[in-house]
Amino acid sequence: MKLFQQLLVAPAALGLLAPMAANAADLNINDVSDYSANSAEVTGISQFSDVYPTDWAYQALVELAEKRGCNTANPSGSMTRYEAAALLNSCVSNISQVTEQERRLINEFAPELAVIKGRIDGLEARVGEFEAGVFSATTKLNAKTVFNVGAVDRDGSTEEATVFNYVSQFNLKTSFTGEDMLYHRIKTGNGSGPFASKTYGTYLSANNGNGDVIKVDKLWYQFPVGDNVKVWVGPKIENYYMLASAPANYKGVLKQFALGGNGATYGASTSPGFGFAWIQSVEDASQPRFAVSTNYAAKNGGSATDDKGIFGDKSKSNWLTKVEYGSSKWQVSAAVALKDCDDDGANCFDGGSYYSTSAGKNRTGDSTNVGLRAYWNPDTTGAIPAVTVGYDIATVDDVTTTGATEETAQWMIGATWKNAFVDGNKAGIAFGQRQYATELKGGGDDPADDNFMWEAWYTFKVSDNITVTPAVFGGSDTSNGTDDDISGAVVQTTFRF
Repeated sequence: MKLFQQLLVAPAALGLLAPMAANAADLNINDVSDYSANSAEVTGISQFSDVYPTDWAYQALVELAEKRGCNTANPSGSMTRYEAAALLNSCVSNISQVTEQERRLINEFAPELAVIKGRIDGLEARVGEFEAGVFSATTKLNAKTVFNVGAVDRDGSTEEATVFNYVSQFNLKTSFTGEDMLYHRIKTGNGSGPFASKTYGTYLSANNGNGDVIKVDKLWYQFPVGDNVKVWVGPKIENYYMLASAPANYKGVLKQFALGGNGATYGASTSPGFGFAWIQSVEDASQPRFAVSTNYAAKNGGSATDDKGIFGDKSKSNWLTKVEYGSSKWQVSAAVALKDCDDDGANCFDGGSYYSTSAGKNRTGDSTNVGLRAYWNPDTTGAIPAVTVGYDIATVDDVTTTGATEETAQWMIGATWKNAFVDGNKAGIAFGQRQYATELKGGGDDPADDNFMWEAWYTFKVSDNITVTPAVFGGSDTSNGTDDDISGAVVQTTFRF
């Protein structure tokens, strides 16, 4: 623990040396020095021009800062090209992990990036003795801590008091070749009560129930094969991390609304796994392209007993394949997840606890889950929101028990307004039906087949690295149709560092 604290404190001490020192570790953009020969030469009037909110680069930088969660202020007005380059540099950890749009930004601001790198190189030489023993030059750390204060009201519940919990997350990314990445996610927290419960849909996206114990939460290695293929392999990974791109653009407060509905198809669990994605090459990120991702994870992949293991009869595996078409602005996709049980038809891979009724997640056999997703981002921020739509169906094989689930369905719609009322602030709303049983063996209905869930939130940007998000949410017939109408509120304060 003492060593881990030293790892966290040392970069903070380094940041006190000079205003630019805190940015030194962020400037790991390989080969940017190739542009240095041209950086002192004026090749066009655009090198003197500012970047305005109407420019494609401005919108791309805003999206990049939000997507990467980097420690920098979102632009709120026109920027100089050097300000834009500094923002880009602080957000992109290494060149192997960039999207087509991010690569286009690097090419656009290459001369300014080269000048910044030249200045930082000199500073790094002067403070190198402080960096020794902290992190390698190819390792980047970013972190966040979230305070959650709120309560949930549900008939028949004894957990209705206002609680104050936290979660802290530390992301370590290391590159060994400049084209690969070893990812560690270390997490701790003291989440409990309804905000840590999957049953009624009140589990928070920013939550952890480790009881203040620091644990490795995610661990994998990824690398490219040629120009169009990415490969992932790791002992702690989830299927939806091994995709060419995310299936949805909505990020809310409740975890059930993640991924366009965190239930049948994309509902997963941290497991040993591997996968790859093929991404079609395009000249411009604004051009639509195809991508195909396929991956495999086994919940019991780390166990060598009782026919388990990563390929054993009792591995509890999930094979997910996604086909997508779109650009950085919009996307449509279809995915199939094959979730297997033990060889005796018990202990199945989680049917999707975050966004499912009691019957919806009940599996007594292998299941085939199909997910359709679509999202769209407007050209400019304002009254028109970014939108995600998701719809899933699932079929359970070889059901023999009367009353057991044979088929399920779920749907959701999420909308996000950027720069809502004030530049830098955001607002969002989502609603839909949790995965419920549409067909039971021998007939009958899911008692919660009329379930309905919703949430609404607003994010205030207090400073560059602090945001406050008040949210309200509710639902009816959320689990089994009895004493499961809920309403709640939470205030989340997020610190990024």
